[in-house]
Amino acid sequence: MILERFRLDGRAAIVTGAGRGLGAATALALAEAGADVVIAARTAGELEEVAEQVRAFGRHAEVVTADLSDLDAVGELAGVAALRFGRVDIVVNNVGGWMPRAWLETSPGNLERAFHFNVATAHALTRAAAPMMLQSGGGAVVSISSAMGRLANRGYVAYGTAKAALAHWTRLTARDLAPRIRVNAVAVGSAATSALDIVVQDDALRQAIEVATPLRRIGDASEIAAAVLFLASPAASFITGKILEVDGGAEQGTLDLGFPDL
Repeated sequence: MILERFRLDGRAAIVTGAGRGLGAATALALAEAGADVVIAARTAGELEEVAEQVRAFGRHAEVVTADLSDLDAVGELAGVAALRFGRVDIVVNNVGGWMPRAWLETSPGNLERAFHFNVATAHALTRAAAPMMLQSGGGAVVSISSAMGRLANRGYVAYGTAKAALAHWTRLTARDLAPRIRVNAVAVGSAATSALDIVVQDDALRQAIEVATPLRRIGDASEIAAAVLFLASPAASFITGKILEVDGGAEQGTLDLGFPDL
């Protein structure tokens, strides 16, 4: 049965940035498909709410409150999953992001920190989890990249460069970890996650994004989570090193921040 290929029964997953938005939606999608999950973020209260929803699906949830910009803390999540569930099958690198700013105000340090938060964290967790995934017979890594990793718009030089690096890290890591661990990414467009809370609450900004998006709307976190579930599941067993674009068809930046000519 084709739908059985989307099931994750008996598998254990790690989802970073899982307290709200896309991370929470992803954790719930994986749990609904049958996986137990380690969920990590900064805020314990938010994680506990997500954990309760995971348990409502009859799955186990392990909550880890941590600063996920700390590479040691990120790496330790793999050990938590192995200790709690006896295996690691799925890693979702969702922690990331960076605030836009004008080009002349973007320091070399901004670039370094954006790379650290979006790329080094993914590498730290995946590197820690890979040996455990191999012990479980293999697995799947899914990282959250961004449409801004391939599109151009003013103000995104640090964020877009970091997400482009994450996309190519995905391709390179897929070659290194083949054939037993698949590595893919989802390039997210304008979606109603916590990162866009301020934007979607502003009618003018929201309408501008919708007009610039071929599907004429902002995406929902559950739509991104469905893409992650696909890539993490046996349904995508012949896919590795690929970037799945879930962006409403965008071929240009959808949010003009109004930075003037220099």
